[in-house]
Amino acid sequence: MATHQLQNSRFELKYVIHELCARSVRDFLRGYLVVDEHADTSNGNQYPVHSMYLDNANYALYNSTVQGHKNRFKLRARFYNEHPDTPIFFEIKRRHNDVILKQRAGVKRSSIHKLMAGHFPQFSDLAKPGRDDFGALRNFTGLRNRLNANGKVLVSYMREAYVTEHDNSVRVTFDRNLQTAAYRGVFSLAGMAIRPVHTAGVVLEIKFTDAFPVWLREMVRVFDLERRPFAKYVTCVDSLHKYELMMSPSYQEVIG
Repeated sequence: MATHQLQNSRFELKYVIHELCARSVRDFLRGYLVVDEHADTSNGNQYPVHSMYLDNANYALYNSTVQGHKNRFKLRARFYNEHPDTPIFFEIKRRHNDVILKQRAGVKRSSIHKLMAGHFPQFSDLAKPGRDDFGALRNFTGLRNRLNANGKVLVSYMREAYVTEHDNSVRVTFDRNLQTAAYRGVFSLAGMAIRPVHTAGVVLEIKFTDAFPVWLREMVRVFDLERRPFAKYVTCVDSLHKYELMMSPSYQEVIG
């Protein structure tokens, strides 16, 4: 069962770079980091990441990002494949300026729908019972209930990841092929109207738990990397809303 390494508290810097630059950055990284243990060597060391994001009817979490609130959070359910015996991870991702705090709990797929329907979580819902996971699950469902949040969109992409060999203090990821679909109550992409999302390049994320390492600072300088905000949830919501507008009868009448 894949658990996927997680930095519970970290700094996170984002960049959008072209593919040739991404390959050069990757070559640089290989002198300091190792490939993520879950990488698929048959697919360029990439693996799929799928997330279902929750929000309320007013899109409060979406708007907190768009409006640049310094203290905000997201609620999502993440999965890496569609095997029935693997968990779905309920995650709270909090941001305070550049600092990211995460809580997550691996949940049995058989418990997903009752939890999404508002049932109080039980230890038996966890894929691997533990107090930390149960606390995270209770916090997730508490925030969800307080917001009256429901599933909104599925966000999918391919991730290539590199980490420090022994302590996971640095993690660098390259995300490609961003796709999205409206959430229809199923944690699966099969049969969904998946739509590609334009990103203008590869999304590079640098994540570290302590001071910004000197060698990473040098990498940013050498490749002239320029930080920019890039929220996958916001980008995918915007993409879906734009598509729905373009498909609306009133829009079709105007362009017709």
